[in-house]
Amino acid sequence: MKRDFWRVSFRGRCAFFLGAILCGLVCAAPEARADLTLDITKGNPQPMPIALPNFLGQGNDGQVGAQVTQVVSADLERSGLFKPLDQRAFIQDPAALAGTPRFADWKLINAQALVTGAVTAQPDGRLKIDFRLWDVLGGTQIAGFSYNTIAQNWREISHIIADEIYKRITGEQGYFNTRVVYIAESGPAQRRVKRLAIMDQDGFNNKILTDGRALVLTPRFSPAAGSQEITYLSYAQGVPQVFLFNIDTRQQEVLGQFPGMTFAPRFSPDGNKIVFSLSGGANSQIYTQDLRTRKVTQITTSAAIDTSPSYSPDGSQITFESDRGGTQQVYVMNADGSNQHRISFGSGRYATPVWSPRGDLIAFTKQEGGNFSIGVMQPDGQRERILSTGFLVEGPTWAPNGRVLMYFKQNPSDAAGRGDSTRLYSVDLTGQNEREVVTPQDGSDPAWSPLLQ
Repeated sequence: MKRDFWRVSFRGRCAFFLGAILCGLVCAAPEARADLTLDITKGNPQPMPIALPNFLGQGNDGQVGAQVTQVVSADLERSGLFKPLDQRAFIQDPAALAGTPRFADWKLINAQALVTGAVTAQPDGRLKIDFRLWDVLGGTQIAGFSYNTIAQNWREISHIIADEIYKRITGEQGYFNTRVVYIAESGPAQRRVKRLAIMDQDGFNNKILTDGRALVLTPRFSPAAGSQEITYLSYAQGVPQVFLFNIDTRQQEVLGQFPGMTFAPRFSPDGNKIVFSLSGGANSQIYTQDLRTRKVTQITTSAAIDTSPSYSPDGSQITFESDRGGTQQVYVMNADGSNQHRISFGSGRYATPVWSPRGDLIAFTKQEGGNFSIGVMQPDGQRERILSTGFLVEGPTWAPNGRVLMYFKQNPSDAAGRGDSTRLYSVDLTGQNEREVVTPQDGSDPAWSPLLQ
């Protein structure tokens, strides 16, 4: 997807930003603490009532405006933190919202926040998309931006607007302008076809990246901001090979053949290294590879199975799973392999640990009593919480703000073999807002991108 837009603030000072993919004029409003806030760090906050009239526009611009509003509203509602109000309850005519709103009208329907906007086609075919965020109770404008973009980028701009609203009200980074790479599955269980696929985080713009002739597994995004590089494991030539794949250019290269590898590597936070496990005989060990020199270094030497490594966001530590204590458990060590210690001590078996981008939590898969669960714990093993449970629940991946997880669930089949489906889901850290992420086919092994902007 070509990303090409300008963003201009309705207030504040402007700065120039030039990037390889995104270029243009970016003018950021000065950071100001809004009176309208939603604390998402404590308990399970009640969704904030927010009014989103359709963005104004003439003719086709009005249709695009309604679509922009729909995407922004869906993003905010799906987060579980906002409650978009029914447009039929609106008192003030949306056509009169080009200026300052009549806040009394919005207070009457219990709106705490109001989003207004407009879409205008430019002579060169580009779109100008304006939006403003208002504090209804305080009667003030919180944020306002104008975006100039090529017409086909209207959906991406919608996600950027939703991110801005999320950030201004919660104080946390948004996660809506992101993509998810995953494994699209089709066919009977005995002849499952697995292809690499990518989509926006809300399930739209779904694209298949590989043809299905070779088995592909466990894609991973590079953590670099705006990066569109992934690694994945493929059996294209009958042996496990690790590919580095650029989603935008479709160029790929082989990082190497790694007999005994069962999971694709994960990147270090700076994107210069990968960490992975290789099996040899009855056990497997953890290795790193410098992507610049291609030097491979072994960092565990136990007699057990050490696998599923994941870097901490500062790159100083690695979490992994090991059965060195008799069952699968989660461990943490320094990035050079020193100070290896166990952190999971609950009942059941723990696997596939993934460090949060915030550094405060480690997500994991847990198996106990015939069921699987997705949970989180602190890096010292304290405060374990289960967020989702099912017949088979696996593969957690973090949104870039560290507040939401995506994973896949498999449902059991009946005696006739019907009902065996694998679908993607997301859940926030409260565990109360689980949503299916709808895909055209079955999906597994999701991996969340960094923010695109």
